[in-house]
Amino acid sequence: MIMNDHRVLEQLFDRLKSGDGDRRTLVAEVKARLTAHSEAEETQVYPAVKDADPNEADEVDHAYDEHEEADGLLAQLEATDPASPEFDRALTAFVDAVKHHVEEEESEVLPALARAVDKATLERLGAEFEEARVATLAKAGIGSREDLYEQARQADVAGRSSMSKDELAEAVREEE
Repeated sequence: MIMNDHRVLEQLFDRLKSGDGDRRTLVAEVKARLTAHSEAEETQVYPAVKDADPNEADEVDHAYDEHEEADGLLAQLEATDPASPEFDRALTAFVDAVKHHVEEEESEVLPALARAVDKATLERLGAEFEEARVATLAKAGIGSREDLYEQARQADVAGRSSMSKDELAEAVREEE
């Protein structure tokens, strides 16, 4: 699930680089998705990695630091005029930092977790990651209708099957 989320972010980066779509809107979506992803990792996955394999504590701490770095670079990107040449430079710095983090996470942190815990624990952590990620996205009004429907189902929202994506997002926010 984490790696799938990485691929979604990479697709958004490609759209930003190519100029496909409104850059301010795309940056806002990247911010919402990256925030949801980072928070879910930091609350659900990283503590589990440290518990399962204390030898990975330094690598996990480094991952937290990279999240902070990405947040700072994203703030710079948000503050930059999308029509300016500075935007492309800020975008490159941000994307490079996130891609570096993704590479380390996928080659070191996640394999360490997979080695340290059983399949049932991995599945539970994956579900907890996804639930936390979707909840944060719903608060921002982002996520697929299916994601929002699942949250509405879990909250037992009446009439959810006939609701639009926007209605589901609103219902989920009201239930929190």
